[in-house]
Amino acid sequence: MAARKPAAKPNVSRDELLKYYREMLLIRRFEEKAGQLYGMGLIGGFCHLYIGQEAVVVGLEATAKDGDKRITSYRDHGHMLACGMDPKGVMAELTGREGGYSKGKGGSMHMFSKEKHFYGGHGIVGAQVPLGAGLAFSDKYRGNDNVTFTYFGDGAANQGQVYETYNMAELWSLPVVFVIENNQYAMGTSMKRATKSVTLFGRGEAYGIPGEQVDGMDVLAVKAAGEKAVAHCRAGKGPYILEVMTYRYRGHSMSDPAKYRTREEVQKMRDERDAIEHVRELLLTGGHATDDDLKAIDREIKATVNDAAEFSKTSPEPALSELWTDIYA
Repeated sequence: MAARKPAAKPNVSRDELLKYYREMLLIRRFEEKAGQLYGMGLIGGFCHLYIGQEAVVVGLEATAKDGDKRITSYRDHGHMLACGMDPKGVMAELTGREGGYSKGKGGSMHMFSKEKHFYGGHGIVGAQVPLGAGLAFSDKYRGNDNVTFTYFGDGAANQGQVYETYNMAELWSLPVVFVIENNQYAMGTSMKRATKSVTLFGRGEAYGIPGEQVDGMDVLAVKAAGEKAVAHCRAGKGPYILEVMTYRYRGHSMSDPAKYRTREEVQKMRDERDAIEHVRELLLTGGHATDDDLKAIDREIKATVNDAAEFSKTSPEPALSELWTDIYA
């Protein structure tokens, strides 16, 4: 991905920029802490970090309203924080404690919040896509103008169930925004080796679904594209596909040494395309904040994350009797 070209001065307020900066920084600091806890053995099982991709979910959540729904795959902590879920509850779930969103029984991949209309984290690749269309169908049935954001990656984009869902979503004009978080490597296979398609959003043309490709390292570009997609859905015109070009700095999961790409490639992205640094530059060059202001925000967010980590360590483990609750008999 080429270096970001100097853009025209964005028509965005100081408060908006600070909001996006805070939200993206919270996700990054939270994920860094989760990586530390995993290394200490406090988080078990799988753990997929969102570091590098923060602008995708923050930009799209900026276009959501009360009642809108979201569903994603297992790289889900960022989505939870962006829709307003409590960092303490998310971290406690990661460490398998009863103070977690799924009472410590779902872990990293499977937590939910009915209150925030967050319908998971799903461990099966691509399985959330038809579920997302189902959530959108419920809103279509009720006759409201809510939208469902259905997130999946470039790897899942090759799943057959995605295309069955595209067909039904367009056939029934469902208010669903399909968000392809294209971080270019799936689990570890470069997109160039996995498909001959020039774009992934373009596959929607066969079903009559419009879409576009977006710079996922620019939160303002993501928000602008999201507003267009959401307006399309709220107007009853059916689904929309956003292929958001992003990049994860860490491996696919904590157990991935990421030998399929060079350290130089990752460092180049960090140096030239980082989404948080981009907003930081806008704040500083626009005179909206000083370096000291931003350092104070970072300290505040680190304190929030440290509190969440402490809560996750002190919250008790679920009682053995919890094995028999919230299951089908």
